[in-house]
Amino acid sequence: MTRTLTKLFLPMFVSAAMLLGAWISSVAAAETEGGLGFDPTAEVAVKWLPEPYPVVGAKADDEAGMRKYAEKIVGSDLTFDMVPIPGGKFKMGSPEDEEDRNDDEGPQVEVQVEPFWMMSTEVTWDLYDFWSQKIDIERRGHLNLETTKWDKIGDAVARPTAPYSDMTFDMGHDGYPAICMTPYAAKMFCKWLTAKTGRYYRLPTEAEWEYACRAGTETAYSFGDDPEKLDEYAWYFDSADSPDGYSKVGLKKANPWGLHDMHGNVAELCLDQLIPDFYQQLKDGKVSTPFAVPTAEHPMVARGGSWDDDAKMLRSAARRGSSPDWKMQDPQIPQSIWYFTDALTVGFRVVRPLRVPTADEAKLYEPDPKVIAEYKEAQGGKE
Repeated sequence: MTRTLTKLFLPMFVSAAMLLGAWISSVAAAETEGGLGFDPTAEVAVKWLPEPYPVVGAKADDEAGMRKYAEKIVGSDLTFDMVPIPGGKFKMGSPEDEEDRNDDEGPQVEVQVEPFWMMSTEVTWDLYDFWSQKIDIERRGHLNLETTKWDKIGDAVARPTAPYSDMTFDMGHDGYPAICMTPYAAKMFCKWLTAKTGRYYRLPTEAEWEYACRAGTETAYSFGDDPEKLDEYAWYFDSADSPDGYSKVGLKKANPWGLHDMHGNVAELCLDQLIPDFYQQLKDGKVSTPFAVPTAEHPMVARGGSWDDDAKMLRSAARRGSSPDWKMQDPQIPQSIWYFTDALTVGFRVVRPLRVPTADEAKLYEPDPKVIAEYKEAQGGKE
């Protein structure tokens, strides 16, 4: 009987699903702003990447031409520094004799990394809210500013639902690291940033993050093995001058490549799924740009440790993964795709690869458009 019913009703279900899919696509197309003719949320950014917004020092044809530059958000006075990271090899993970080492940090694997730029600090609320709270759109309307080609695409990139409370939790806003976002939200922010600048931005892979954090060193921290020196470089649980929460970015010493807060302040989201034996899977030979493509919502990699961690979690090789507990206080049903309501110690920073990825590569780096379509459907079509 069950098989008979399946044969009778399955074609109906399939047809209904196809109609629903077509309706969702038509709604998405209708919501596209500015008459673009495409939906930048659904299309990978490399297919619609606008010409670069003019910024001194941002153009490079090869690694030799890479320079530090100050990225600018069109229509605002917001800027942030991007630091060139040379391509090269390093040993990913920690040696067996490193103090406080965890099993998922080995065995060490020699990894080749392509050149890229990395943001010198964590993304701040000033910048994040310009996207997440649509301040860019509101500001343009209030000041009667021209809507540029970069604005038109950026305006059509998806934004988060309104937060249920103040996501700074009274720890500070201007100049402080943004927190409590999911990897999906961080990746969508990167897509908006790409639209607003004409340069391809994304989250770092775990390998890129550790390579940049180490900055050519092989010690437990980028400044050596002695955690007694951490106060010079990091905000963490035992900091002599640490506030009860995160701190403004860029106040501590940078690592040898000019990156601040790679140790402490907030842990930083990466693109990878946290796979405990990932290095074991890579150990047979040299590896070029490894990336553990996510297949589940959790655990996702977060690196660097935070203001609420002991020194051992701030080591260059220390790994942490997300969990459902990071959404424990989320009151929504289904739970939000945008917020880790309980991840007060987690933020992110962005990278820009010298080599713009192919469309197939970009699909692995960017937010899956199916996720937001299914979320909107579950919410009854609401944003």
